[in-house]
Amino acid sequence: MSFPSPAGQHVDRFAEEGSAIMTVIVAGKVFVDPGIRDRFVEAHRGIVEAARAHPECVDVAISPDLVDPGRVNIFEHFTSEEALEAWRAVSPQPTASFEMRDAEVLKHVIAASGPPFG
Repeated sequence: MSFPSPAGQHVDRFAEEGSAIMTVIVAGKVFVDPGIRDRFVEAHRGIVEAARAHPECVDVAISPDLVDPGRVNIFEHFTSEEALEAWRAVSPQPTASFEMRDAEVLKHVIAASGPPFG
């Protein structure tokens, strides 16, 4: 099974039917002052654009929460831990620095994936 990446490549999720390949997801939330949340998200635009162009990035999103005005949702999906580390070695920095009130972000190593329903 493969999924199209934003750059147009297809990232294989399974080498053979039933043979899982490890992927890595970094996901969670950070909290900033509600008055700066939109600027915080915008300061990360270049990082998201560059990550999505990275050959082993499946997806990256840094987005405002629809309910909590001070929450920013973080999602990074890479083909492997090595791919994530390679990305981090070349990742640009945010265009501005902001104080975070709190952060709850974890790295998940995934051994298998499939459709969410059925």
